[in-house]
Amino acid sequence: MPSSPAPERAQPEQRSARVPEADAGRRFDAVLAGLFPEFSRSRLAEWIKAGDALLDGARVRPRDPVRGGEEVTLAVVLDTQTEAEPQDLPLTILHEDADVFVIDKPAGLVVHPGAGNPDGTLVNALLFRDPALAALPRAGIVHRLDKDTSGVMVVARTLQAHAALVEQLSARAVHRQYLAIVVGALVSGGTAHAAIDRHPRDRLRMAVRDDGRDAVTHYRLRERFRAHTALECRLETGRTHQIRVHMAHLKHPILGDPLYGGSLRLPRGASEELIAALRGFKRQALHAETLEFIHPLSGEPLRCSAPVPADMLELMRLLREDSAAQAGTGRR
Repeated sequence: MPSSPAPERAQPEQRSARVPEADAGRRFDAVLAGLFPEFSRSRLAEWIKAGDALLDGARVRPRDPVRGGEEVTLAVVLDTQTEAEPQDLPLTILHEDADVFVIDKPAGLVVHPGAGNPDGTLVNALLFRDPALAALPRAGIVHRLDKDTSGVMVVARTLQAHAALVEQLSARAVHRQYLAIVVGALVSGGTAHAAIDRHPRDRLRMAVRDDGRDAVTHYRLRERFRAHTALECRLETGRTHQIRVHMAHLKHPILGDPLYGGSLRLPRGASEELIAALRGFKRQALHAETLEFIHPLSGEPLRCSAPVPADMLELMRLLREDSAAQAGTGRR
């Protein structure tokens, strides 16, 4: 059976720039990144290796030094990065401009299409709202939230915005604050500094590992209940499942977490209403509350917050009432 023909390469867009004299002696790849900041360094490196980035019409290596004054020509090829189909799905937009979307993702919405979720995802919804996102890596998504975690996400709408946001995340310059309801009554905040990587046996889970990637979560008390605590968590790094893994490692797993929460623990003497709410809460009680970053075009700080979802507010109300009721019983 004959093989299918390879897809045709997209027609390149030709761009050119002059190397500043002040850059004499610098590496070609570093100079290229300064001349074309809208593209990530990894993408520019690919174009250098493919011969799409030339110095005075000649191919050079990324590490080769420039003299200053040469002409750089760049054949920009923006291939489609995703095959996902646009779908008209509801989205709550917290901020929108030509460079970024900031959205409030509801719990239950998968971010990327994949096995078991070929459509109905955030990517499908974003492509309907802006079809040009198909040319961006991961449709402009620079960080993700788990399916059952709600809250704020930023999405790049241009390559320049994408590169700038990825760089801010790598530099730990993005402020990400979460609200988490955890099991157990903590008496103080603290910092979880424990490396994280894939679990050695269960590939669906992450785990604290000595040979893992550096991971830091700062947490402080928001509200203390009788047998639970509402925490304000701030990510310094952004590993997969980071807050969930760190809280479970501290023996205070997030309430309702199906992967890391363990068996349900009911407070002694809890009301039937609270017991029913705890048993019925089937997702991790985790909400990405606030996101602050430097706007990739204006350079101004942009801060967006998403309201706490109704299911978590109701759960906190019942936990608060339970604490008050038990305190009253103890005084009698």
